[in-house]
Amino acid sequence: MFEHHRQPLVPRRVFLRRLLRHGGIALALIAGSLFMGVLGYRFIGGLGWVDAIENAAMILGGMGPTSPMTTNAAKLFAACYALFSGIVFLVGVAVLLAPVLHRFMHRFHLGDDDTRA
Repeated sequence: MFEHHRQPLVPRRVFLRRLLRHGGIALALIAGSLFMGVLGYRFIGGLGWVDAIENAAMILGGMGPTSPMTTNAAKLFAACYALFSGIVFLVGVAVLLAPVLHRFMHRFHLGDDDTRA
């Protein structure tokens, strides 16, 4: 997916296109996770559509739930969705930072083939 360290640094235009592609992947991941949370809060938690959207967005954003869950199934869903949301956050950050960190490492690569043991 990325160029090898022996290849030259890609032009800025290619890098920006790569950033946009990774941003789109992260956005799709977040949108899919939000959709899944809304459906879960709506049908498992028994919330209305607006409350389901609010709860899913708040959990996904790391803020916490706003509506209490009353059934055991709803509480289990909320717990699983909260854990899932934490993982989605970490994966989303990794997807967004991967091109930037790769470019940084590529640009400031210090080792040569001659100096490696």
